[in-house]
Amino acid sequence: MTSSPGRLRTKILLSLAALLALLTLWIAFDLNRTHATELRKFDADEVARLETAMWRSYYERRRVRLFAELAGLLRTQYRFSFWKSNRVALSAARAAFVFKDGHSRDEYERALPHLVEFYRAIREASDVPFDVERVARLELEWWIVHRERAKYREGDLARALAEAAAEIYRVPAERLSEHGRLRAEAMTIRDTRATAPGGVTEADWAHIDALLRASWQSLFQAVNS
Repeated sequence: MTSSPGRLRTKILLSLAALLALLTLWIAFDLNRTHATELRKFDADEVARLETAMWRSYYERRRVRLFAELAGLLRTQYRFSFWKSNRVALSAARAAFVFKDGHSRDEYERALPHLVEFYRAIREASDVPFDVERVARLELEWWIVHRERAKYREGDLARALAEAAAEIYRVPAERLSEHGRLRAEAMTIRDTRATAPGGVTEADWAHIDALLRASWQSLFQAVNS
């Protein structure tokens, strides 16, 4: 005896409701479970690869791709679970594009609450007791120095980058000067080539990637020595 269309529809709806309930429970568990990560134990080459990719997505205004790359970084380097990595990546992506659309310090600072959310999530999982508010402000500060670099002296960007990283890893900024210098050099190449005929080429991106790899390897050595 076959089921009537009404009974079949009811079975389908009940099955969908059960699946939705299970998905909701999974998401709730995933978002609320705690985990710990060793902040200093990261893969420098993978971080550099992802940062290069994120820079490209950011400057090409590919929001979805940037979001996915951020979530991937959180899963691979900070051991975040699937749903939590996506939630935290959303805060970082919002910060990036709020800042990108800004034209003054007041407008740039609208990104700060999103940066605080991002770093608070990392702090909750981290074995390093950094100051969330201070790290978020230092992160925003180097963004501003980079955006308004014509107003600053040579070396200020490298210094701002080193200070932000030093606050996260709780080491003297002087130990991270090479990290800041190499990362700033990579940014300068991107900025200079972006306004040149032909724009940023694949060879430029390869050079940028190499500098970022050296930068993150230097950071790894400095915070683990």
